Amino acid sequence: MIRKIFIILSLLVIVLFCIMFSISIGVMQIPFREVLKVLFTSEESIHRIIVFDLRLPRTLVATLVGICLSLSGCILQGVMRNTLASPSTIGVTSGASFVGYVTLVVFPDLYYLLAVGSIIGAFLTTMIIYSLAFSKGVSSVRMILSGLAVTALFSAFNDVIKIFFAERIVDAQSFMLGSLNGTTWEQFFMISPFAIIGIVICFFIPNKLNILMLGDEIAYSLGINVERFKLFLIILASLLSGVAVAVAGLISFVGLIIPHIARLLVGSDYKYLFPTAILLSTIFMTICDMIGRIIIMPAEMPVSVIISFIGAPFFLYLLRTREMTK
Repeated sequence: MIRKIFIILSLLVIVLFCIMFSISIGVMQIPFREVLKVLFTSEESIHRIIVFDLRLPRTLVATLVGICLSLSGCILQGVMRNTLASPSTIGVTSGASFVGYVTLVVFPDLYYLLAVGSIIGAFLTTMIIYSLAFSKGVSSVRMILSGLAVTALFSAFNDVIKIFFAERIVDAQSFMLGSLNGTTWEQFFMISPFAIIGIVICFFIPNKLNILMLGDEIAYSLGINVERFKLFLIILASLLSGVAVAVAGLISFVGLIIPHIARLLVGSDYKYLFPTAILLSTIFMTICDMIGRIIIMPAEMPVSVIISFIGAPFFLYLLRTREMTK
């Protein structure tokens, strides 16, 4: 227990440094001392404009996106008892992005509806996949296979929308590319209420999740309605995924990588797994965003590209280790 708390506190310190670096690094470098001065004083300067209008909201949005995807991945992996499960693996993010695109096409001037549309899309996609996978209980294999099929279908729909309605979604490049470029306080306040609701709920369910991990029969014997609780968890995961998709578009692998690393650090107890995943995802997202900002300066590379370069080999590594342990 002491070791786990020490790990969490150490990650918290790293998070603070990463946030400081994220605010400091860019086309215009801002020294740490100046960043602290800007954050804790009201003196007007060009650095204050850069920090408060550009970098701070972007860093906070990156943090929320990472947290939502990692918590969603933790939940889905627990529900399915499969470390390869994630919002992108079962198709939740694809469905959220499709309804997001439809929202942009139908209501091009009402950008704030994008969050609602993405969450609804994630929820509806989850229900479709859940119903396809349900047969006397939810099969993890059926759910992942259903998710792959649904992902392919929604990806095709997304491509159709990009072709026929390109002029209506031209202002949503960040959503299309999986980028945080141009993120402002508007995006932060658009998703923060939904994100906070989902995150807070996560801190009330670790005990039940731990019981669920012992097996359905034991959970039933301890008074948990397993199928109803699984459905609730999948809805919660879809809410968190929809929030992330609403501002960052399709970002894969965060919900796969972070829960796996968190389990290696603190084990499978959700009381420690959730806080560790929150901190790790913040570190991971801010570092990937910083790399995207500086790798081809003064231009930027979408954070989804950086994450994919890291996540794809990690996914193959997981597949390989699973095969070797069989």
